Amino acid sequence: MQDMIQTKSLEFRYSSGDDDTSEGTAALRGVDLSIRRGEFVVVLGHNGSGKSTLAKHFNAILLPSGGTVYVDNMDTADESLILEIRRRVGMVFQNPDNQIVANVVEEDVAFAPENLGVPTDEIRRRVDAALEAVGMGKFALHAPHLLSGGQKQRFAIAGVLAMQPQCIVLDEATAMLDPVGRREVLATLHELNRKNGITVVLITHHMDEAELADRVIVMERGSVAMDGTPREVFSRAAKLRALGLGVPETVELLELLRAEGANLPFTALTVDECVDAVCQFLS
Repeated sequence: MQDMIQTKSLEFRYSSGDDDTSEGTAALRGVDLSIRRGEFVVVLGHNGSGKSTLAKHFNAILLPSGGTVYVDNMDTADESLILEIRRRVGMVFQNPDNQIVANVVEEDVAFAPENLGVPTDEIRRRVDAALEAVGMGKFALHAPHLLSGGQKQRFAIAGVLAMQPQCIVLDEATAMLDPVGRREVLATLHELNRKNGITVVLITHHMDEAELADRVIVMERGSVAMDGTPREVFSRAAKLRALGLGVPETVELLELLRAEGANLPFTALTVDECVDAVCQFLS
């Protein structure tokens, strides 16, 4: 499968003063990653681990201090390719209010295609399709400030979809949402990934959001500390805790039961899998 995003020996330092060339804090240290087309990837890490800095390299908001980032084989350091790179990879941030630019939902979703010079008829088609894709079609004429947090984040995703990206990167986009809003956004992302084949990179600190991902990457001090399927990563609970992270509640329950002598696998990640495993053990 072809790579959507690839980093090679990626280094990044934040400037420590007024001079942008001055030596600063190392946020990324030699990161080598390949994210394949159609993957649903979750990036975990505590504050300061480098996960958000990494995300901002995926559509050239930040450029490497060293090494290289490729988006669909395009080098992000090539200024002539920036617009094309940002058409390929759309970003959704933590606070949807910061991305709202219009007083009506459909006008906001149309903003990016209009700025890309998309014809009017095509903009109409894209806006309708994007809002339907995230389950927000009936809110097209609503004022954004009247929407719930989950609805705002879903329509922020619609604004990105209207650009027809091949990949969506979400930087802590569920951090400010209540459990219902988080479930709405996650369901939307999984649907877009399955039905449309859109590559999804979700930056988060919520362990349970990684359960249904294809792959989990754990960042620590600017480097990749763990990389594997959710079952592979969460079965190493001790290492996750050593990195200052927790585990999903299902894994915690299995740990407690195993400590009491129950022969249960750590690989039952979802609630349904955990229930099945416990019921099978009890029977």
